[in-house]
Amino acid sequence: MKTWLTVQPTGIRLTLHVQPGARKSEVAGEHGEALKIRLAAPPVEGKANAELLRWLADYLGVPRKAVTLLSGERNRHKIVAVDGLDAAAALAMLVPQ
Repeated sequence: MKTWLTVQPTGIRLTLHVQPGARKSEVAGEHGEALKIRLAAPPVEGKANAELLRWLADYLGVPRKAVTLLSGERNRHKIVAVDGLDAAAALAMLVPQ
């Protein structure tokens, strides 16, 4: 199991390193103990956080309300909960084979 993915009773928890201001939103591999996400949104007034949650929901195929920012509102290091998704499915989508 990856250090950045934790199984929760209702789904999973992801430890992310987010790089805002990228050309396009994408998974960029591992960054230490976190999964790195490049995000096509500026780090201004919560826009990057809103885009992160929207993009993750679309990418993982879950409803937007299933993705919650737990910590890191004003930081590149974020912890996000994703309800209704199991670890195996998440790994298949987040880790390039």
